Amino acid sequence: MCDECLTYFMGSTATPPEDLSWKEVAQLGLVYAKIPIALLFVEAFYWFLTMPTDTLGPIQVSEAWLWNEIGNALYGTGSHTLSTNNGWLTRIEFHHVSFPGAMNTVSLYVSDECAGVHEMIFISTLVAMTDGVSQKLKIKTIVVMCTLVYILNLTRLILFYPIALEDCLANPDQASCLYGMWSFHTAVYEWGFLLVLIMMWILWFWKVGGPSRAMDKSLAGNDSWRIIARKNWNSKHFVAIALVVLFIISAAYNVTSNEEAMKAKETLDDCELWNSVSAQCSNASNRWDDAIGYAWSLSALAMVVGIMTTFTIERPNNDGKWPSEVERIAKEEDRIELLKEQEIESATLEREKKKALKKSGSWKKRSNSNSEEE
Repeated sequence: MCDECLTYFMGSTATPPEDLSWKEVAQLGLVYAKIPIALLFVEAFYWFLTMPTDTLGPIQVSEAWLWNEIGNALYGTGSHTLSTNNGWLTRIEFHHVSFPGAMNTVSLYVSDECAGVHEMIFISTLVAMTDGVSQKLKIKTIVVMCTLVYILNLTRLILFYPIALEDCLANPDQASCLYGMWSFHTAVYEWGFLLVLIMMWILWFWKVGGPSRAMDKSLAGNDSWRIIARKNWNSKHFVAIALVVLFIISAAYNVTSNEEAMKAKETLDDCELWNSVSAQCSNASNRWDDAIGYAWSLSALAMVVGIMTTFTIERPNNDGKWPSEVERIAKEEDRIELLKEQEIESATLEREKKKALKKSGSWKKRSNSNSEEE
């Protein structure tokens, strides 16, 4: 009888409690991955935004005008001149006798990629995706951050002239004297601005008490709504995402692989290189504009459908808490309760197992004593 009990308890082991299920691991991973995922969507949006030339014309013109005015004020009247590039007042020319070339000038222009909008979108996404911060504070922060980025980008442009001037005074009328200016531009453009933006966000996050604000995300505070990632998906949402992918692929193909559009782009580039004006150049320009317009339409539609499908608006319940956070906390409490029950069950089985071993040992000892007496 006791041997059977011993066999039963030895063969029955409680399942060790798992800290997190795979579903919970996926949910936790999505929480931490939402910022890089959002940044990927932002990069795709920015790529389509700047595909046409001078998409951000007003911002480019404002920076070029300030660049010219501040440059002339700092380095002397006539050191900078402002002119047009593709019909926009975005071209800046540096003037000094030490600069290379017959005219002793260095010609630059504020392109859509140099306008600082990429950096503004980047920092705005970081702020917007930060948990535990009210919508009102986020909006104020985004306005301030974008203003700072605009000023920093303008400062970067203004520094080009003194860098070029210093190197060209040491090595006048040589094209190589502009190397320092281009190296500075490349360093800031490729990684300098990125480090500055991340530091700005980290300082802001700690300044507003980021960790403490994120402690209880269930409270809505003064917010009457917020945008959250959709948690409940069904077949129609997956169909919408499939359409988004199809639209993006079609848009990208039309401006990167469409044979007719590529030929038009090559012709247009040659026309701009040689400053040629002809019917062929006009037709190529129209065809390329059509390709860009088609891609723009598809990408804009994809973005609208993707955003409306991926995100939803959540409003607080009557208790002033976010329903999704209340549900998350309830699931977490249920998980903790289940773990406690499993631990109690495991401890009970362990005690019964030890009790069975003790009884079995006593029975064997008594059996041996009886045999010796016989």
